[in-house]
Amino acid sequence: MTLELYHAEPRANSLKPVAALLEKGLTYTSHYVDLLNFEQHEPWFVKINPNGQVPVLVHDGAVITESSVINEYLDDVFPEKPLRPADPAERARMRVFVKFTDEYAFPAFSIHGWHRMVRRVAKAVPPDRFEKLLERIPLKEQRDKWATVAGDSFSQDQLDEATRKIGVFCERLETALTEHEWTAGSTYSLSDICAFCLAPSAKMFWPQFCNPEKTPRTIAWIERIEARPAIKAAMSGPDRTAATLAKLAEA
Repeated sequence: MTLELYHAEPRANSLKPVAALLEKGLTYTSHYVDLLNFEQHEPWFVKINPNGQVPVLVHDGAVITESSVINEYLDDVFPEKPLRPADPAERARMRVFVKFTDEYAFPAFSIHGWHRMVRRVAKAVPPDRFEKLLERIPLKEQRDKWATVAGDSFSQDQLDEATRKIGVFCERLETALTEHEWTAGSTYSLSDICAFCLAPSAKMFWPQFCNPEKTPRTIAWIERIEARPAIKAAMSGPDRTAATLAKLAEA
């Protein structure tokens, strides 16, 4: 049995399968893909995932994409340490919260991430090289985002709407944790991993929405998850993104 994971920094979507693999105690080969140096668009990687996106799990030759699908797959194939609730109602709540986080919250956080961080990379690339890099990006939506941040970036209205959605995410998370110990119910599950990939950023960058006074249960939940050995291990690696951005700042 061989497990290989192609991923970026252990944050956001890449953190999801890393956390699940470690929670399950699975041995896997890690392949770091440097997104800020466009490795996800290199021919060797596009052969693995034609969409040119991480994370990607390869299990005995089977290629699994999409972070939440990867985690469901891992729980199907390696059920010994389950990360989905046994209770059907709780499992349904888990899926609903994962869907809400993936489809509603992640895009909002992504807009700010591209505006704050990826824009610095796009503007540092010489225009002639940037045009060639754009041509290599498989998905039009990704090409459009790179072109957007290389230009004037997102409008203030777009950023404000993304911020509003981040506030909704924080409210929804606090409500869920008021009703249950974990996001889906009585057990730590894939929806906790999914939401945790965003919640610390909300606490750091949008304290008006996520703080000890307004969202005390969320703050306590973040601390409980950060204390888990698997999460500590997942987040203990070097921050290569920070190194890339530091080089750009020196240029």
